[in-house]
Amino acid sequence: EISACLVGSEMCIRDRDRMNQNEKKEMKIRIAKEEDAEALLAIYAPYIEHTVITYEYDVPTVEEFRGRIRHVLERYPCLVAELNGEICGYAYASAFHDRPAGGWNVETSIYVDQNKKGMGIGTALYDKLEKILKRQNILNMNACIACTEIEDEYLTNASIRYHEHLGYRMVGWFTNCGLSLIHISEPTRQAE
Repeated sequence: EISACLVGSEMCIRDRDRMNQNEKKEMKIRIAKEEDAEALLAIYAPYIEHTVITYEYDVPTVEEFRGRIRHVLERYPCLVAELNGEICGYAYASAFHDRPAGGWNVETSIYVDQNKKGMGIGTALYDKLEKILKRQNILNMNACIACTEIEDEYLTNASIRYHEHLGYRMVGWFTNCGLSLIHISEPTRQAE
């Protein structure tokens, strides 16, 4: 069960590079709730409005986003990162393929507040997401990432570099599907 994976395991991180010595920042990773929809949508909306990575043209309503959270949580984790009580990012898994034998693989998605990138939020979210998925017996985490040969203000390859840094490797490249997509995958690591 998803919630059992987080019991007693609030994750705290201190980011020494982005704050002065007197300021303490604590990060908490928890399961998303439907009530988080407005805050998560505020993080997601700029990705729709200012990039092409989401494949969406219009920002969903809060109610629609609430439904997305509910749908994900029926089977997979949807995690929220809070920094000093403020929601600053989220990550979730979804079905990679809807046929039964594809149930051992997931597609992962992650969105971090544009003003909070580089603070370890994404890594903390992915680490916790991977641990929960491993307990659910998921074999592979897949990320389908929009990419480009020429970076511009709407599309960069930063997500590819980020996922490679986490240990993902490219396993496929889709072309002429609206945007070029790179499919990179990470087998869930063996328990240590």
